[in-house]
Amino acid sequence: MNRRALIRHAGIAGVLAAGVAPAVHAQATIRWRLASSFPQSLDTIYGAAESFSQHVRIVSGGKFEISVHAAGELMPAFDVVDNVRRGSIEAAHTAPYYFADKDETFAIGGAIPFGLNSRQMSAWTFEGNGLKLMREFYAGYNIINFACGNTGAQMGGWFRKEIRSLADLKGLKFRVGGFAGKVIERLGALPQNLPGGDIYQALEQRTIDAAEWIGPYDDQKLGFNKVAPNYYYPGWWEGGLQLDLYINQKAYEALSTANKAVVKIASAAAHVEMQAKYDARNPTALKQLVGAGARLRPFPADVMNAAFRESMQLYSELSTSNENWRKVYSDYARFRGDQNLWFRFAESTFDRFLQSQKL
Repeated sequence: MNRRALIRHAGIAGVLAAGVAPAVHAQATIRWRLASSFPQSLDTIYGAAESFSQHVRIVSGGKFEISVHAAGELMPAFDVVDNVRRGSIEAAHTAPYYFADKDETFAIGGAIPFGLNSRQMSAWTFEGNGLKLMREFYAGYNIINFACGNTGAQMGGWFRKEIRSLADLKGLKFRVGGFAGKVIERLGALPQNLPGGDIYQALEQRTIDAAEWIGPYDDQKLGFNKVAPNYYYPGWWEGGLQLDLYINQKAYEALSTANKAVVKIASAAAHVEMQAKYDARNPTALKQLVGAGARLRPFPADVMNAAFRESMQLYSELSTSNENWRKVYSDYARFRGDQNLWFRFAESTFDRFLQSQKL
C-alpha cells in the first residue's frame, strides 16, 4: 500500500476509516542541567540563571527545559568550567574571572581592574569584537559563551579596620574574586578566592580580614556589615562584572536553529534583567546599611593610584607572556580608550552635574 497516495486521495477521514494511521513524529523535550557558581539565596546573580531557564521554557513552548542548580548542589562553584568542557553538564552560569588560574584571558570576559563599565562591556561584546574574540578563546575549552547578566560597578568591600593609606593593605587577608587578586597581591595584601556562600563564615571566624562581594543589596543579604563595619568604594577591579552562560559546544551544536535562537533570546533577556534588579535595589539597601551603622569610606588616593599603576603593568607583562591575552586585550584596550573619550564628554559630565544637585 502506498501510504502517501492513500492520504492524498482519501484524505485524513478516509485514512482513519481504512484503519491506516499517518506517521506522527512528536518533538521530544530537550532537558539540560545548568550549574550556577552562586548560592540560591542571592535572587539577583543566581536569579539570572533561573530567569534564563524560564525564558527558554516559555519561548520554546515547554519543549526545552533547563534545570538550574546552585553552587555545591552538583559540584563546587569553581568546578563548572571543567564540567561543561567535559560535557558532564550542558551549561553553567558563572563569573569568568574565577577561572583566570587556567588562563588570565578568562577575566577579560568578566571584569578586570580599571576595565570597561557595564554599558561599555555590553557595547564591546555585542557591537565590538568582544563576543567574536572570547568565543575564539573559549573554543579551546569546548565552550560557547553568551553574556548573561551584569552587576554594574561594584563596591570595594567590607573591612574590619579602616584603610588610611596603602600601607594598611600590607598583609591583609582579603577575599576578592579571581583575577583581581593578582593586583591586590602586588599591593601587599593576601587575596583569598572564596565562593559567595563561604564569605560570612570566614569573616566571622576571622580567617579573613576583609571581603568584597558585589554591592549593597547582596551584601546586606549576606550580613557582612555585622562583622566588618567599614564599607569601601569603589570596587576598582569591577567597573561592571559581566556574567557568562557557558554551554558545552557539542550540546549547543546539537540544537536546532530555532532552539539556538531561543538560547540567544533568553540569555539576552536575563542579561538586561539582572542589572536592572541591582540598579533598582542597591539604593534602598545602601541607605539601610548606613542606617544600621555601616561606615562608608572611599579608598585613599594612594591606594587608587597604586592599584591603577600595578594593573597597567600587569597587563603589559601578560601581553608579552600570554598570546591569548595579548590578542583579546589589545582590542579591549582600544575599545576602552574610545569609550572613555565618549563617556568623558557626555555621560560622566551629565552624571557629575546631576549628582551635585539636591533632588
